[in-house]
Amino acid sequence: MRKLSKLLERFLKIPPYKDLTFDELQILLLGFGYEKIEGSGSAVKFYNKEKDSLINLHKPHPSNILKIYLVKQIQIKLKEIL
Repeated sequence: MRKLSKLLERFLKIPPYKDLTFDELQILLLGFGYEKIEGSGSAVKFYNKEKDSLINLHKPHPSNILKIYLVKQIQIKLKEIL
């Protein structure tokens, strides 16, 4: 649980960190009860049935680093469910 709370702190930091990865996001969202739904290509959705919360995004490529605009969108969704 400690790792999850540290990841949450990193994702909610303002201004956002520029080195957050998709793998870290996946660990965080799965830890908060989201289910990963793979789409075609790089499309991926995370859905939390309990909170009725959906996060739509594309896996970053060629790098694993998330774009700042995605981190900001994720911050909004995380604040809604917390």
